[in-house]
Amino acid sequence: MTLCVDLRHRLGTFDLDVAFESSGRLTALFGPSGSGKTSLVNLIGGLMRPDKGRIVADGRVFVDTSARSFLPKHRRRIGYVFQDARLFPHMSVSQNLRYGRFFTPAAERYAEMDAIVELLGIGHLLDRRPAALSGGEKQRVAIGRALIASPRLILMDEPLASLDEARKAEILPYVERLRDEAGVPIVYVSHSVAEVARLATDIVVLASGKVTAAGPTSDIVQRLDLLPEEERGEGGAVLDMQVVSHDAAFGMTLLASAAGEIRVPALAVPEGRMVRLLVRARDVMIATEKPRGFSALNILAGNIVSVEPSNGVLADVRMDCHGQTIVARITRQSVHDLGLAAGKPVFAVVKSVTFDRSGVAPRRLHS
Repeated sequence: MTLCVDLRHRLGTFDLDVAFESSGRLTALFGPSGSGKTSLVNLIGGLMRPDKGRIVADGRVFVDTSARSFLPKHRRRIGYVFQDARLFPHMSVSQNLRYGRFFTPAAERYAEMDAIVELLGIGHLLDRRPAALSGGEKQRVAIGRALIASPRLILMDEPLASLDEARKAEILPYVERLRDEAGVPIVYVSHSVAEVARLATDIVVLASGKVTAAGPTSDIVQRLDLLPEEERGEGGAVLDMQVVSHDAAFGMTLLASAAGEIRVPALAVPEGRMVRLLVRARDVMIATEKPRGFSALNILAGNIVSVEPSNGVLADVRMDCHGQTIVARITRQSVHDLGLAAGKPVFAVVKSVTFDRSGVAPRRLHS
């Protein structure tokens, strides 16, 4: 499905002026608080009417102000998952799940209750009331309720923002399954680089109500200048890698791609599966000669593509490692002392311990 957005809307003193097109399975609207992400989602969902513009999803016109066309929210067939689950407290999980289905014409229903319950792992929760659920369980039920309504599009407005790290780790795999297996495109709001790097196929970056960049996740995450200041330390390169083997003796997993081999703490992923790896720029060092007698296990050979000054004393160095990009954020003094410039052969050095669980995610082979 292709989502086309071109609109302008004024909210008090805030101007939203947005245009982008995406065909991704999960398109992340990314930016700092106050950048216009939630307002944009509400406009797509029909909760607000734009002052001017057009929104088209898979050829279906949601709004076109020039033609005086506005499709009401209940006819857009959109599933909405909010930051808080918003479940009905007096209903069981099973009743909450079935609620949205009543508003979908029988001929247009495609979602099967049993399949969605299995997809989200909530079969054991069906007889419980929301008060008896954890935060992660509530959000899984909220996702299920949106999906059982057989939507054409799912909007998720910072669905993990109210969860602690343990609950986020619990629910992230289910969002991945939703992205890969449900067959419903998702628009996902977040201000976390690690989150969108793991989940998104495409990213739209917003700042002060405008789109500053849009494109595939691998292209956007490495553009550290596009990220909010507080999130630039999480930016870097996204690599799609294959699980080669597991070393039980040392508790490590060997991954491989065109860029080379990388070892990470043991993953519970079968050999042969693909994973998506976020290599943060702040975790990469650069050497002009291949290090020897060095504790870091991951050394990738490449050539410098560009050196771009960053804020203050830092610089962002992009390297081409056999067709895949690695980014390092180092000091400008290091750039000077090492004589780093475009075309210079170098080695990117990364400690394996920097690859935490939030940066490594299983990925379907065909996705």
